[in-house]
Amino acid sequence: MANIQNLDPTASPLDYYGWELRRHREAHGLKQGQLGDIIFCTGSLIGQIETTKKVPTRDFSERVDAALGTDGLFSRLVGLVLRSQLPTWFQPYADMEAKATYVSTYQAQLVYGLLQTEEYARAVLATGMPGDLDGLVAARMERQRILEREQPPLAWAVLDEAVLLRPIGGREVMRRQLARLLEFTDHRWMHIQVLPNSAGEHASLDGSFNLLRFDDDPDIIYTEDLISGHMTANPETVREAALRYARLQAAALSVEDSAALIARVMEERYGDRSQPEERTVA
Repeated sequence: MANIQNLDPTASPLDYYGWELRRHREAHGLKQGQLGDIIFCTGSLIGQIETTKKVPTRDFSERVDAALGTDGLFSRLVGLVLRSQLPTWFQPYADMEAKATYVSTYQAQLVYGLLQTEEYARAVLATGMPGDLDGLVAARMERQRILEREQPPLAWAVLDEAVLLRPIGGREVMRRQLARLLEFTDHRWMHIQVLPNSAGEHASLDGSFNLLRFDDDPDIIYTEDLISGHMTANPETVREAALRYARLQAAALSVEDSAALIARVMEERYGDRSQPEERTVA
């Protein structure tokens, strides 16, 4: 196991977090197991985080701050740590998303990341066979904190009906995911519409895209392919995407009718717990 003293605290946010955790723990004269007892975890977990083998969670960080009296240091650091766990190609988009005043998205395959439950996100992220699934899931959950701000971005999501019907993670996971979407029915800042299958051909058959708007910066369009993401502020591309999004919104069900459809699918497709789980077979 690597020794934390041999790690460079400037190498990454995770290295710095581990370095600071050991420094503060030792300053309080605590062994790893003793700190673990105080914050209700194992000494082994403390050691793994100190040596960057494990990624800390926000809950862990808040408990460390309370135990060591570090005035929110680790609660502040964990945001940087979790952001650093996102794929390198995705981090620039996450940074811009966090600064946006308006976020709109059309999703053809999956629930938008800001709206995913933890178990749905885990099932989605596991398909990429990542080396640190826990870190990726924690990073996605951390990203959702922008919706909890006192002044969050105005957000609008158009979800293809196929998103509701694809059983990611199984029936129970999907039921809870659709219930999560219904929590936004009367939300002030987040609005969800469903583009029904009956709409037929539509303005974004080519796939999903996101539009970010800012108070003082140009609008940005974001798309993804199999292995990376792409952002552009090209005015012509932004105008074309905005026009397509307006058409998608016009073709989609109203927010109220979308909620009714989500509730119906939740009950009819995922509500019968007496039946065995339906899982996709490759």
